[in-house]
Amino acid sequence: MGLRMKFNLVLLLAFAIGLALTAYLSDHLLKENAREEVVQNARIMIESALGARGYTAKHIQPLLTLQMKRQFRPESVSAYAAAQIFKALRERHPDYTYKEAALNPTNPTDRASDWEADIINEFRNKADQKELVVERDTPTGRMLNLARPLGIYDQGCLICHGRVEDAPKTMTDIYGVNNGFGWKMGEIIGAQVVTVPMSVPLERARRTFTTFMILLGGVFVLLLLLLNILLHFVVIRPVKRMSEIAGEVSMGKQDVPEYVRHGSDEIASLSQSFNRMRLSLENAMKMLGE
Repeated sequence: MGLRMKFNLVLLLAFAIGLALTAYLSDHLLKENAREEVVQNARIMIESALGARGYTAKHIQPLLTLQMKRQFRPESVSAYAAAQIFKALRERHPDYTYKEAALNPTNPTDRASDWEADIINEFRNKADQKELVVERDTPTGRMLNLARPLGIYDQGCLICHGRVEDAPKTMTDIYGVNNGFGWKMGEIIGAQVVTVPMSVPLERARRTFTTFMILLGGVFVLLLLLLNILLHFVVIRPVKRMSEIAGEVSMGKQDVPEYVRHGSDEIASLSQSFNRMRLSLENAMKMLGE
């Protein structure tokens, strides 16, 4: 096996190990960054919903108090305001959803599904947990769900959801008296659940990873080519020439031209030492011939 082959094999082995390690780390880092981007978007969505809820409770609900006695107005419900904002968002981004899921909701459409119920029970069992991130595979792709607990911390909520007798008749006429009552102060009754698709950030991460690995492979090929050119002109060709001269001298051929390599590197030093050895050998052979 020649020197060039050994050199290239070592480089290829080092590159394979480095490429595998780089691929693993970069893929992990890019996917984590993509996931963090999705989580951040979900947090912004929840904060927007909280803003809509707070505005409705503070400014809209007091204006509709009198009308509620004659007709139930869903605009007075803070959850309704948040849902309407995201309903408009879904017209352009149908994969983005927001739901205030509850175990015992007034409106049946807000009833928690099985996996949403698991999230709510997680919050009920762990009072100190303020946020939960869940990833799910769906027919439309991988989804990230960010959930925050919904609890009863305002006495005003119990007017509609405490005792059935205290609830506005205009509300019970619409939703009935079987659901959405019996809530207690401080109780976790549901969860805000935001669903954000992960397909776009993950695809962007995949393209970035592919581009990065192609560029890294291109850099290695260029480096390997340059190193082989350098190896050929700096090491292999001089050593091969000195080997040819040594072979001619060993066969008894005289007047073999010197090989002189100028410079101060190791190959130049080797050529000078080789020339001195060759001259010494020729002189010794001449002395033996006399």
